[in-house]
This record gives sequence, structure tokens and C-alpha cells, in this order.
Amino acid sequence: MEQLDKIDWEKMDNLIPVITQDANTNEVLMLAYMNKEALELTIKTNYAHYFSRSRQRIWKKGESSNHLQEIVEILVDCDNDTLLLKVNQEGVACHTGRKSCFYTNLKTNEIISDVEVNTTAAYGVIDTLYHTICERKNENSTKSYTAKLLQGKQNSMLKKVVEEAGEFTFAIKDNNEEEIIYEAADIAYHVLVALASKNISPDRVKQELARRFGMSGIEEKNSRKES
Repeated sequence: MEQLDKIDWEKMDNLIPVITQDANTNEVLMLAYMNKEALELTIKTNYAHYFSRSRQRIWKKGESSNHLQEIVEILVDCDNDTLLLKVNQEGVACHTGRKSCFYTNLKTNEIISDVEVNTTAAYGVIDTLYHTICERKNENSTKSYTAKLLQGKQNSMLKKVVEEAGEFTFAIKDNNEEEIIYEAADIAYHVLVALASKNISPDRVKQELARRFGMSGIEEKNSRKES
């Protein structure tokens, strides 16, 4: 595709930043990244596709929420290494349910736009929780337990994962259904914190589980040894 050759892919390690703007209001909605395949899909389908660095895969904007971005125009900058998408935004652009991802005043920490859509059902509680955990990374650790875990020593965070796993096993042993559910939720939360500390999206765990479908446990373990 001739358009792809205009981009200086090598300068940016085959990923280029993409600014996305509402075609009607000119409001900046988000910033994401594209590789060559994502741009090719965007041009072919006329809907925005990006490459997620945390998920390590291409994603179509709105694939979970149906908040799609229909392409109106694609502009390339003077250095051929950044794109500007002008789109018709269906629904909202931000996973928080706001129209734009740019909603926090850096100096005052003031939230300048309201949530328009409850996105928990669309994205699922795990992904929503993961994004919330990521947002806590730079918060005051005296007020946020999540920030305290992320900003503290790694061993302290990992000890909590082991501790919660132990409590879960005791709940199973005691056949206490309420405690089993409670402790499983605790494990899930602390595992998500650990993943967030390494910027690994839970989507990548889902991809790995999907890879294992139709494969026996023995096959899966042998495949890891071979690699």
C-alpha cells in the first residue's frame, strides 16, 4: 500500500504516535500508537486501529465498547513520523467514560470533564480495575493503598500476592464459600497490581489462556521447555 511507505517507520522502532481529534469539534480525544499493520487496517476499513504496547497486539478502537472511530481524514506531519486522525467518534474515546482522555489539569489535579458513559460493563471489571490501578501509580501513597503498593519495595508487593494466595488455599481447605470468593478477589486485585507495576495488561494473560485452548497441560509445559 503506497500510503504506508510515506511513514518513517524505522525512526520510531516501527511504532508511530497517533493523535486523534474529533472531526466536528477539533477536540483532541486521545493519543495512541500504530504499527504498519494497524495503519493498513485503518485505511482499508475506514475505522481506527491501533497497536497497544501494554497488550502487545493490534486493537480496533471500540472493539469492546462499540465506541468506534470512523475515519474522516488521516494527516501525516512534516517529519513523516506522526499521524493526526480526524474521526467521527461514536460514544466516548476514553476508557473512563469521558469524551476525551485529556481531562485532568496537571497543575491543580482538577478533573475538567465528567464521565458520560459507565464503561465497566463494556470493558469488564478486570480491565476497568487494571486501568484504575495504573492511574494510582503517581497518587499520594499515604492516601491510596494501591499507590503504596506500587511505590513501595517490590518484595512487599510480592509478599502480599503470596499471603493472599495462602489465605485462598485455607479458605478452599475449610470449604468456606464466602471466604473463597473474598480471598479470590484479593488475589486477583494483588496480581493486577503486580502486573501494573510491570505495565503488563491483563489482556496479555487472556491471550495466553486463549493460546492454550485445545492444548493439554502436558503439551503446554513441553512447549515452554522447547522454547
